Amino acid sequence: MSDYMLAVPEAVYDRAREIAESTSQPVDQVLLDQLKRLSVPLPTLPPDEQAELDALRQLSDDTLWTIAREQMPQDIQNRMQVLMDRNSLGTITSEEYQELEQYVERGQRLMLRKAEASGILMKRGYKFTQDDFKPSL
Repeated sequence: MSDYMLAVPEAVYDRAREIAESTSQPVDQVLLDQLKRLSVPLPTLPPDEQAELDALRQLSDDTLWTIAREQMPQDIQNRMQVLMDRNSLGTITSEEYQELEQYVERGQRLMLRKAEASGILMKRGYKFTQDDFKPSL
C-alpha cells in the first residue's frame, strides 16, 4: 500500500475523530474504511431504468418536487399489506406471490425515482426535511 498525503476539511476530520473515539479506532482507519466503501462498485441498472433516471435531470424543479413527493396509491399499499400478511402466515398463493413481487418491484422503482429526484434538487441548492415528503392529506 502506498502512503499519500490528503488534505481533509476540518469538519470531516472532526467527525472522523468522533467516530474513532467512540469505536476505539485510529482516525486514519475510520477515514480509510469510508474510502473503501466508496470503491465498492455500484450495481448497474437495466438500460431503460437508467435512461429514465438520466432524463430526470432535464425536468423542472416543480416536476422533480412532484416526483420526490410521489406515493404509492393507497389501494395498492393496502393490497400489498394483505399480501405481505398472507406471505408471513404462509397462506399466500403462487398468483398472489407474483402479484406481491410486482408491487415490490414497482415500489423499488418508485423509491429510486424519488431518491434521484431528491438528489437532483439537492444539487440545485434545495434543502429539505422529511416533512417535505409526507403525503398530502
